[in-house]
Amino acid sequence: MSNKPNLHTVISPRLLDLYDLSDSIVVVIDVFRATSTIATALFNGASRVIPVDSVDQCIRIGNDTGGITAGERDGKVIEGLSYGNSPAEYPRSFIDGKTLVLTTTNGTKLLHKALQSGAAEVVTGSFPNLSAVCEYLIAQNKPVILGCSAWKDKFNIEDTLFAGAVIQRVKEHFTIHCDSSLMAEELYHLHKADMYQFIRQTTHWHRLASYGLEKDLEYCVTENVANVLPIYRNGDLVVEK
Repeated sequence: MSNKPNLHTVISPRLLDLYDLSDSIVVVIDVFRATSTIATALFNGASRVIPVDSVDQCIRIGNDTGGITAGERDGKVIEGLSYGNSPAEYPRSFIDGKTLVLTTTNGTKLLHKALQSGAAEVVTGSFPNLSAVCEYLIAQNKPVILGCSAWKDKFNIEDTLFAGAVIQRVKEHFTIHCDSSLMAEELYHLHKADMYQFIRQTTHWHRLASYGLEKDLEYCVTENVANVLPIYRNGDLVVEK
């Protein structure tokens, strides 16, 4: 059975260069809130999401494409950008057919790092598109890196919980000899029944709930409410058909 592809969980972008990404699908995970927002915007009909590293780039590309510019730092919309990083800001009535140019603290940084490290493919994942991610990984039959965006390179629980949710659903199809994957799956198994309560203990909850974002955070750990697969193609995240 050793011909199954390998799966690893990387709990911080700081650890990414310890792994060989060359033939791998990297799942960029930034549950609170970038990858939840990306899935939601695309699910609600956005034509594409352009993830960028910097605010200046966000404004420039927004001007060039006529896209909606969005980004937050520390829970507040960045000056010069139009919208924030909340999934609730992107209903179909607003985002359908539009381009979203998004800059975030952690997720977009990890995405670009994965590409620079030679990932074969990059997709984004969060609880709202859990099933789409799992089905894709099983179908592709390639090595997988579950890449947690963390918080300014420090470990966070919610991204690791999502990695565990994926592992629980796909593990029969992969060879997994990876302690961070074992930890992620055990953590998810322990808390999947009380997710809304458990996330209230996380540092990100305390940081973002103080801005009144509790509903956002609960949405971000709700499974399959925006079940599409965002895949990176030529600079854009688009829905994998």
